[in-house]
Amino acid sequence: MDVRKTYKLFIGGAFPRSESGRSYPVTGAEGGFLANAARASRKDVRDAVVAARKAFPGWSARTPYNRGQILYRIAEMLEGRRAQFVAELRDAGLGKGAAGAEVDAAVDRWVWYAGWADKLAAVAGNANPVAGPFFTFSTPEPTGVVGSVAPDGPLLDLVSALAPVIVSGNTAVVVASEPAPLPAITFAEVLATSDLPGGVVNLLTGRRAELAPWLAGHMDVNALDLTGVAETDVKPLAEAAAGNLKRVFRDPVRADAEDPGTARMQAFLEIKTVWHPVGV
Repeated sequence: MDVRKTYKLFIGGAFPRSESGRSYPVTGAEGGFLANAARASRKDVRDAVVAARKAFPGWSARTPYNRGQILYRIAEMLEGRRAQFVAELRDAGLGKGAAGAEVDAAVDRWVWYAGWADKLAAVAGNANPVAGPFFTFSTPEPTGVVGSVAPDGPLLDLVSALAPVIVSGNTAVVVASEPAPLPAITFAEVLATSDLPGGVVNLLTGRRAELAPWLAGHMDVNALDLTGVAETDVKPLAEAAAGNLKRVFRDPVRADAEDPGTARMQAFLEIKTVWHPVGV
């Protein structure tokens, strides 16, 4: 008997089934059945946000150097499963050479962002010149819980959306690619077996149209990345986010760029300025 495998969600460092018990079939580029993916519900979104909020104080309190080392470790483990990712990307429609190039680019992109962990404060922050006997410093701090709707790209786009969120100390709830979720699920296995604390990244599979509004309206989500949302759906989601003062970001992933820039990292930072009198 042909037993169809059903992949699970990734919430709080564990792999639970969808609360609703639903799943949907994932097909390859040629229409053949590959597996079932869990179809997350509103309750799963709420559980993921709770896990991300719980993980935020510990993750944001880590030193930038420590966060960078953990991201480097994730890149190593991603590269160690290269063959599996290549196979899944080929199932998604990429040729053998293109699939290998995408995995290599995803590893390089993750390493690129990892290197920013202990440099971002120096670039985004500043020692401000003032007329008076004061020191004043502007320093970047993480926004909090970021809800992200990832683009359709099964691996590189996911990495490009996720890495800049967590490198600065934020935690994330990510809605993975709807048509090609299997590489994202495998990437969740990489995260689970790395040194990343549970809850820092929570990955949901399912229907974007169903899950994105719950992220936009959730009062404990501090920012929203709508990069993977269709243009026609951006306005209602942005309006829902405005109702609870979320920061909304939407910018195409620069998948082919060697230097993707710092805009995605700085979009989810709060700049805090402190003053201190100059001592005698």
